[in-house]
Amino acid sequence: MNSNLLDTEYIILEKVYDSTEHQLPLRQRDLALIAGTSLGMTNSILKRLARKGWITAKKLNSRNIQYAVTLDGMNEIIHRSYGYFKRTINNVVFYKERIDDTIFSAKRRNIAKVFLIGVSDLDFIVEHACLHHGLSFFKIADENALGDLLKENVLAVYAETIPLSQTPSKKNAFFLSRVVIEKTTEPALALV
Repeated sequence: MNSNLLDTEYIILEKVYDSTEHQLPLRQRDLALIAGTSLGMTNSILKRLARKGWITAKKLNSRNIQYAVTLDGMNEIIHRSYGYFKRTINNVVFYKERIDDTIFSAKRRNIAKVFLIGVSDLDFIVEHACLHHGLSFFKIADENALGDLLKENVLAVYAETIPLSQTPSKKNAFFLSRVVIEKTTEPALALV
């Protein structure tokens, strides 16, 4: 089973648990929207979770079903939360190492300023690496705002939301999208 399906199962299982804890009715349509899947896929996942004994389903009337997470389901949530947390930490370490190496290399080339261009989920790692190596860190939304600053000895770090093909190769440019691609194409880690 691929990790996307496992993550979708986890999201649905966790949301069923949340709705039970807060005594809020949750329809399959709501779960589908939350999990980003089709209604049919959500129905299939709910049936699979029930077969595994992780949820129970109780028909309230001809149109509504109430779901509840079982003790085995709660154990599965804990297990998957740990696995998700572990994968997230591994990802952060991977990104930190690649970004830190790049920032340190820029410092050795006498670059003193780093401009993060665009909106990035990795901005805190870039900023930390800059602080650690004594480089000035700036965030800007658009490369055009830099003007002539790119002609100076600066490092332009392009957010992972900016595709490689969108920006021509430049001197002193680092693309976070390249690091994300590298991470997604490395051999898959064993699922915990």
